Amino acid sequence: MSSPYVIYLVDDETNLLQLLNSYLLNAGFQVKTFQSGSEVLAILDKEQPHLWILDIMLPDIDGYELLRLIRKQSDVPIIFISARDQDMDKVIGLELGSDDYLAKPFLPRELVIRVQKLLQRTYEKPAVPTVASPQQQYQDWMAVGPYLISEKGRLIKENETPIDLTTKEFDLISFFLRNPNQALHREQILTAIWGDDYIGSDRAVDDLVKRIRRKLPEFPLETVYGFGYRMTNL
Repeated sequence: MSSPYVIYLVDDETNLLQLLNSYLLNAGFQVKTFQSGSEVLAILDKEQPHLWILDIMLPDIDGYELLRLIRKQSDVPIIFISARDQDMDKVIGLELGSDDYLAKPFLPRELVIRVQKLLQRTYEKPAVPTVASPQQQYQDWMAVGPYLISEKGRLIKENETPIDLTTKEFDLISFFLRNPNQALHREQILTAIWGDDYIGSDRAVDDLVKRIRRKLPEFPLETVYGFGYRMTNL
């Protein structure tokens, strides 16, 4: 991008907020800080950053509730941070739609690295067009259930109506299309979609599948319990 990424940082610990803000600014990001959930709610309907860094423990509104509200508005990446290093916090956060989780205490530099990698994976790819212009006549349309899918055009439509997908959602669908009827392990999917340097949990795969199922309920995707997922009935 030509302009800096914008990051919204939410934490009620003043010293930590100032420290993380300083590191992120030095890394070249634009940063806006919040110390309560009510401050976030005041702007939530008006603007969205490129990435949220969200503390679970806030003085007024539970961080999980903020995450739910953010996810209703946007698919922008979210990093959860928490002083409670518990597996259940990670699982809940990822299931609600966060993209990564970091337990306090952590090195500010580690957060910066995770932010950089997450932003690169999310935004530094060709944009997904939602509607093909009349001049774009793709020849690779494939029928999958009620959907028509063009990998070249990065388009999916149902009854000629385009379905709006994020970059990762379309990438995962394309991965299934290239590996039909194969049981794909979560680690395989993580490597294919997020890259070898991904740091977070494989629960990110489950979250992405949930989003695809919500947008494409007739897409033929099976859960292979304890393993991963399989696309069937091509």
